Amino acid sequence: MRRALIVDDDPNLLRLLSLRLQKEGFEVREAKSAEQALALLGAGVPDIVITDLRMSGMDGMALFDEIHREHPTLPVILLTAHGSISDAVKATRRGMFGYLTKPFEAKDLMHEVERALALAGAPPPVDAGGWRAEIVTRNPGLEKVLADARLVAESDASVLIQGESGTGKELLARAIHRASARRGKPMVAVNCAAIPEPLLESELFGHVKGAFTGATRDHQGLFQAASGGTLFLDEVGDMPLALQVKLLRALQEREVRPVGSTRAVAVDVRILSATHRDLTAEIAAGRFREDLYYRLNVVSLVLPPLSARREDIPLLAARFLQQLAERYKREINGFAPEALQALVSASWPGNVRQLYNAVERCVALCTSSIVPAALVERAIATPSGDLASFDEARRGFERDYLLQLLRLTDGNVTQAAKLAKRNRSDFYSLLARHEIDPSVFKPRR
Repeated sequence: MRRALIVDDDPNLLRLLSLRLQKEGFEVREAKSAEQALALLGAGVPDIVITDLRMSGMDGMALFDEIHREHPTLPVILLTAHGSISDAVKATRRGMFGYLTKPFEAKDLMHEVERALALAGAPPPVDAGGWRAEIVTRNPGLEKVLADARLVAESDASVLIQGESGTGKELLARAIHRASARRGKPMVAVNCAAIPEPLLESELFGHVKGAFTGATRDHQGLFQAASGGTLFLDEVGDMPLALQVKLLRALQEREVRPVGSTRAVAVDVRILSATHRDLTAEIAAGRFREDLYYRLNVVSLVLPPLSARREDIPLLAARFLQQLAERYKREINGFAPEALQALVSASWPGNVRQLYNAVERCVALCTSSIVPAALVERAIATPSGDLASFDEARRGFERDYLLQLLRLTDGNVTQAAKLAKRNRSDFYSLLARHEIDPSVFKPRR
């Protein structure tokens, strides 16, 4: 059940607001002052706060500032009289999600509430163990991946992490390592696509002095550096075939032979690997060894693209903004609602990495305490060379179309399938492909 905190020193309006929200399925807590509201927030954070502007003691703007400092993604809606509209407009520029002028209709209230909730998303689940602290999400698809990752972390099984570039494959690998029994030992990462082939073998397996020109001393490879811990092979699909043979031998025999050495060294590492390539297609094309694929792919985890987890965009943007504002020593408190809408609506072919870069550009160029929509639109504008591929664009359109149908039909799959001129089983298959739950769109009782 969604939760709302309403704040007003007028008991009659407080009761009216409470009844309207309860009718829409909200669990409501009431506060007669801003000070009481802050005390209630200490006991639990709601999904939305609705507060009057003019109150005795701390006013609504001061309350908003306190809330925004501690909970930057928590949406706050301001209630104001006609004479204070200019104050309300200023408030939205500072990050307030919206305002309503009294008196207002119930439908206007709920429209503003639903808009704010849609933009803000919901708080991510609490991670008591900290193993997945770097990964922010409330997306059901990604939550399932994380649940599988937590289970497989307890074993020593090799894991292949797949997903588009920028989806956070290394973050997931680090999370698996932190959740494993090897967490007290090192996790060592290597990008197989970033190191030239002649150097990659030495980087992985080490070399002895004199093995080649420039080898002036013995060098310990990454397999040995990760001993007892985890070795993460990023972009393993780009590894040259000749080196794939040597990697397979190392995995099978659990030992490596440094370049130029006649002696093998035993190693104890857990292998995690990642790629943005379709390895089955690479195998068919003769560019990747099938036996190595099965050795690496004991368990497969597939990360969804950012376009399939749009509810996470406000959460990610808020986290990045906070981190980058501290790094750049800037006083930036949040995004204007229109700016947040622009972020949520963008296509993001570069996924989370592109979102981070866009937020960084905003922080570097922002001259106010709130990031305006114009700056976000400028930051996410991409040259034609960075346009999404045809398949990515089609996937994004298909998902948005399904969501629109379910909104129109309140989650009734039969009606939605009829509108789409598809049979129900095909329609369910489409929903499953995009990990869309139709029950989310059903009216709350």
